[in-house]
Amino acid sequence: MAVQGKPWGNDSVNPIYLDNQATTPVDPRVAEAMMPYLSEQFGNAASVHHTYGRKAKEAVADARKILADEINARSKEIVFTSGATEAINLAIRGVCESQSKKGHIITQATEHKAVLDTVDAMANQGWEVTILPVDSDGRVDPIDVKNAIKDETVLVAIMHANNEIGTIQPISEIGEICRNTGVLFLIDACQSYGKLPIDVDEMNIDLLAATAHKIYGPKGIGILYVRSRSPNVQMVEQITGGGHEYGRRSGTLPVHQIVGFGKAIEICDASEKQLLSHYQQMLIEGIRSAHPDVVLNGSSTHRLANNVNLSFSGLDAETLIIKMKGIACSTGSACSSANLEPSHVLKAIGLNNEMAHSSIRFSMGRMNTNKEISLAIKEINRIVNDLKKHSPLRQLVSS
Repeated sequence: MAVQGKPWGNDSVNPIYLDNQATTPVDPRVAEAMMPYLSEQFGNAASVHHTYGRKAKEAVADARKILADEINARSKEIVFTSGATEAINLAIRGVCESQSKKGHIITQATEHKAVLDTVDAMANQGWEVTILPVDSDGRVDPIDVKNAIKDETVLVAIMHANNEIGTIQPISEIGEICRNTGVLFLIDACQSYGKLPIDVDEMNIDLLAATAHKIYGPKGIGILYVRSRSPNVQMVEQITGGGHEYGRRSGTLPVHQIVGFGKAIEICDASEKQLLSHYQQMLIEGIRSAHPDVVLNGSSTHRLANNVNLSFSGLDAETLIIKMKGIACSTGSACSSANLEPSHVLKAIGLNNEMAHSSIRFSMGRMNTNKEISLAIKEINRIVNDLKKHSPLRQLVSS
């Protein structure tokens, strides 16, 4: 069900885009829904004294309900932010600052830097932080979470699905533990919102961060779900200046982006998972059949359908990517790509520096085609063959 008329242009000129976990192109249907709010419907949603403002407010309300319904939340529990990084900061800092005294936060080793850096900032302010290990698949053990909780624990932050290796965490089990112990539960749902089933009540989620640009929506708009009943989560506003968003986050709402986010969720189709799983298996089998020494990183069962993270033993990932001019892919998180240190995610699952530096993430999307995946496999195998022939390390081993 690939969408025709790709926004990135002619296949013969531009590389095949396999970096959809970094960002996705805006779906043409999303762009079409946004356009009126960049032209004739340009009103400020807070200006309720005239029709321009009222129409903007109505559009925001409609989108808010669509976004809330996706996770079985209430509209007033959705707070608009500039993206998931801000949403995560608002959740962690906002909850911590609402407490009468400094307490304890639990997270795990493969979290996005938006979580790890923020809890580190809280540690510098006197909060105790526990970072739990993961197994070789990248999964945290719910029992470890349970054993780490103590009287001072205020918040547990666990991502739903990993942005580098695609591993899906046991959110429901952890949520039940948090609810039974009276600890708030935050999930980073950037890679799962609109892709995996999420029910904040059934999964006992108190706070959830997501963003539009991972699901074919615009960049610059995210949400934070904040539970308002059983419990009513208290937090301190981090951006002040008007009391917008139910006093959670001030600032004029970007109506066009909000409408785009709502449309992006509205057109998410559960059947896409089958298509992406098909591409995933094509890529894995196509590469490993030619190169059996290639290692798949992450879980083979608890995994996002659009993620393939491979280690090409004895080869350097950066060199591979440079050589693969016909494919757009990455070594991992787009937010950490400038860092020459090995991926903290790959190190956490037990890879040594050499294997971590040989790892590439390919992430497929709805606009890819069977032809593109086949062409990508051919190019990857060709480049890997060529580099193996000229690898000093491999030549030394073979001699």
